[in-house]
Amino acid sequence: TCPDYLVADKGYSSRANRALLRRRGISHTIAQPSDQAANRRRKGSAGGRPVGFNKARYARRNVVERSFCQVKQWRGLATRYDKHARNYAGALNLAALLTWLP
Repeated sequence: TCPDYLVADKGYSSRANRALLRRRGISHTIAQPSDQAANRRRKGSAGGRPVGFNKARYARRNVVERSFCQVKQWRGLATRYDKHARNYAGALNLAALLTWLP
């Protein structure tokens, strides 16, 4: 299955990543680093048009980041002490349940 859209931070802002997403038909919201924006503006019309950016969609990325942070509070998950994938998946499920259940 293919996602409807992707939200990523500045670390994933590259022409190659954006081109791959366009080829696959995935709309994306990726923040552009200030040096890339300045370089594009310096080139003028040869620098291309500014990338599309949805501020409301990007703001919701914070919820996912905080969720990962809460799960990584579990030391065994952050360092992956489990040898087998099924044990790690079980620990991940347990951490998620205990974190998000009241």
